[in-house]
Amino acid sequence: MAKIKIDSNLFARAKDAAEAAGYSSVEEFIAHIIETEVAKHETSSDDRQVTDQLRGLGYIE
Repeated sequence: MAKIKIDSNLFARAKDAAEAAGYSSVEEFIAHIIETEVAKHETSSDDRQVTDQLRGLGYIE
């Protein structure tokens, strides 16, 4: 498992948020946030690719 450095104040805030949201650990909470953000960018890229393909086929302008 990779490790990252994070500011201690931000870590404390993340820990509080994780507890309030019911996560079992701050690590689980942070992993969920990263997965969510990465998925947004992957979906955005996929959507752009589909749009380009449809445009190339003449279905959209």
